[in-house]
Amino acid sequence: MSETRFGKAQTAAWMGIIGNLTLAAVKGTIGFFAGSKALMADAVSSASDVAGSVAVLVGIKAARRPADADHPYGHGKAEPIAAIVVSVLMIVIGIEICKSSLDSLRSGVQQAPEWIALVALAISVLVKEALFRYNYSLGKKLSSQALLAGAWDHRTDVFASMAAGAGVLGAMAGDLFGQPRLYMLDPLAGIFVSLLVLRTGYKMIRESVHNTMDHVLHEEDAAELVQTVQRINGVITVDGLRAREHGHYVIVDVKISVNPKITVAEGHEIAKLAKQHLMKRFIHVSDVLVHVNPYDPGYPYKNNVDPEQDEMPTLLH
Repeated sequence: MSETRFGKAQTAAWMGIIGNLTLAAVKGTIGFFAGSKALMADAVSSASDVAGSVAVLVGIKAARRPADADHPYGHGKAEPIAAIVVSVLMIVIGIEICKSSLDSLRSGVQQAPEWIALVALAISVLVKEALFRYNYSLGKKLSSQALLAGAWDHRTDVFASMAAGAGVLGAMAGDLFGQPRLYMLDPLAGIFVSLLVLRTGYKMIRESVHNTMDHVLHEEDAAELVQTVQRINGVITVDGLRAREHGHYVIVDVKISVNPKITVAEGHEIAKLAKQHLMKRFIHVSDVLVHVNPYDPGYPYKNNVDPEQDEMPTLLH
């Protein structure tokens, strides 16, 4: 991770921590005195987001570390692992919010929340939407799974606060029109908030787990990489290319065919050019491993070579 990328990602993580701490304190205090279960549930959700933002920050810092003997491909997968932690926390908190709201329904609600609960929820929607837009834009730009997970966490909170607001407003309407049954809308909104949190947490953990399992770019996504290598002088054909995702960057394995009559040194120079071109043109390419084949039209390597049994590709520095 470059210093510029790390600085931007770290700033976003700290904004999430400070924002969530402030919202949790404000909503929790107002929810308690205003008597709103929905707002209290929303406050608990914001408090859990603090732990999620810390996990994002830890993941970003770990991903910054350079490759070493034990991790020759770097620490890029620390970010999707941090995203998994955020997702699990969301699921746990979603379950707790649901249980609390169900307890309120069973015990009965005796009064509607105070109007200030709506003010707190409106502020929460504005702050969380701003955090979502900032983190989502930056996460896409930096290819950061951790920031994107944090962004969708913020967006879930936007919908959760809106749902809580609807519940509070409905309960207040019950007080205004003398309909005590509408008081139940407040804890019902809390249950709806918990379902939103659970749904988002499940989607995030499924995607994050997928990204930790050496996911390979699809053919259409890797096409530009193949075309770049194919245009290099001395490369007769690209026999195969696989780009493995490691968090915010990819490791490229490419097989090329060259003139079988050139020297080993000349073949090495062609492979070196392939690596340099890929890493210079594509900022998300962290390393390239190139295997050189002697071109033989009667033996197309791309169709007949089993990648599991082929020789180990040569890593060029």
